[in-house]
Amino acid sequence: MRKTPLLLALAAIGFTGSAFATNGMNLEGYGPIAAAMGGASMAYDNGTAAVMNNPATLGLMEQGSRLDFAVGMLGPDVTSKMAGMPDAVSGGDAYYMPAVGYTKNNGHLTYGVGMFAQGGMGTEYSATSFMSAGSGLPTRSELGVGRLIFPLAYKVNSDLTIGGSLDYVWAMMDLKMAMSGGQFADMVAPLGGTQTYGTASGTMVTGLAGAVTGGALTGVNWAYFDFSDNNDYTGKTKATGFAGKLGLVYKINPKTSIGMSYHSKTSLGDMKGDATLSMEVVSAGGAGNPFGPAGAVTMPVTGSIKIVDFQWPETYGFGMAHQVNERLMIAADYKRINWADAMRDFKMSFTADSSAANGGFAGATMDATLYQNWDDQDIFLIGMSYKATDALTLRAGANFANNPIPDQYMNPLFPAIEKNHYTAGVGYALNKASDVNFSLQHAPKVSQTNGSGVTVDHSQTSWQFMYSKRF
Repeated sequence: MRKTPLLLALAAIGFTGSAFATNGMNLEGYGPIAAAMGGASMAYDNGTAAVMNNPATLGLMEQGSRLDFAVGMLGPDVTSKMAGMPDAVSGGDAYYMPAVGYTKNNGHLTYGVGMFAQGGMGTEYSATSFMSAGSGLPTRSELGVGRLIFPLAYKVNSDLTIGGSLDYVWAMMDLKMAMSGGQFADMVAPLGGTQTYGTASGTMVTGLAGAVTGGALTGVNWAYFDFSDNNDYTGKTKATGFAGKLGLVYKINPKTSIGMSYHSKTSLGDMKGDATLSMEVVSAGGAGNPFGPAGAVTMPVTGSIKIVDFQWPETYGFGMAHQVNERLMIAADYKRINWADAMRDFKMSFTADSSAANGGFAGATMDATLYQNWDDQDIFLIGMSYKATDALTLRAGANFANNPIPDQYMNPLFPAIEKNHYTAGVGYALNKASDVNFSLQHAPKVSQTNGSGVTVDHSQTSWQFMYSKRF
């Protein structure tokens, strides 16, 4: 039994699916106990999910060992709209995430290991939607971030517990993104682009711009970035790194506790993988034109891509829990996620293979930056827990937040625009040593229109289930 929890956590690393836009890219709550209470979790025992919330609350658990197995489903409902075009409905509407945690409380010291999905975002649109920008190719995004966490909590005295964790973090991303010729040209200064939404540079861009201004090409119809393995549990590009957490919980009196936690910004390497960059250009024709006879020409260029300096943001929060009576507890938290520092830009760097199949673009590069300029996010979380019987516990809560994405830069592939969530759940003791917990979360529909005139409608219904065993 001592070896099993760690082995399970290690085995689960490869099976962490993406979690899709709730509080920005964060889940609104980690673990069904906290999630059912609006995500409030800073000042009471909420199981091994504390490794994602406030690791100090691990010290509130009963002495002995605890093993939690959990699975969650996130169900986003996303539709993108543009005037004069049929609606584009995202086919990505159910994503599953396993989690496991083990902790042991020896009295003053609590330690263990946990594996949890941090969060992410994504969508999937058909090849016939306006999102394909005339390419006739499907578009999709999928970002998943997970953590293998090693927590430690120390009970300083009967009132104060401190805690922290070392987190091994991994990130995975798939992307199939189409740009119209106008969108691509606007990113290129030599083509007169205003660079309102981003920039594109590098030898590949210089060559294309020279071909247009020199008369060999009359324009670009579309550009298409493609790095995707079409798997809900892995990503084509990957990176790993580290982060850490600190927390404390303090008992003001026998009924009231306060807690706070700090989560550091991650230190991830660049996400890397194979990719294809395709473009449909319009050849002017003529003798010796390297792009061939007059007309549209599709050029797929194979190579490698890096997502440069993608990081998960710094987060801090504090809260309280009050035991009103033997049956009723209320909790309230405030959380701040510093998206502005981590989500200023989305940067991709593409390098073409040196193979002959890539023609004149062999070895060429393209650096593309899409502006994000996210705002920091303030979140207010409130919940209650009512022990209806010795075995049955009922929970409910709410989670209120601002949308961190500015209207101008909202991308329909990454619509992390949800604001408020309403939650409920139950816990049931199967016996003295084991119980199950379930939570249901719903985010009502919100809408946002970006600077290109695309409107996204996004609602979400999700759930989490956990089995716990104490020994």
